[in-house]
Amino acid sequence: MVEISIADETLHLEVQGWDKLWALKSRLTIPLARVRSVRADPEVARDWWHGIRAPGTELPGVITAGTFYQQGQRIFWDVRRPENTIVLELADDRYDQLIVEVDDPQRVVGEIKAALPPQQ
Repeated sequence: MVEISIADETLHLEVQGWDKLWALKSRLTIPLARVRSVRADPEVARDWWHGIRAPGTELPGVITAGTFYQQGQRIFWDVRRPENTIVLELADDRYDQLIVEVDDPQRVVGEIKAALPPQQ
């Protein structure tokens, strides 16, 4: 699971517990200006194909964590419970998408959307 906070126009994602080991990452920092969209989407995590691990961990039906490549995109995953999954679409960033599990997807999506700069 990931804890998300927002400060100084930056989105901070802190990977929690053992997921740090499985994801091979403990923290991501993304400028809010790079977030194109955010949505709750449990179905994306229920698909069986998450891409090619590089590096990361995948035990189907248990955990998907780390960096994956799928359809020409670089995606960061940290999901154990698909029902708590959110998807962040990014622009001009190291990752094209962040697909992560949070404690309350609707609340987190609302907080991120409220903090996003106006679209031009």
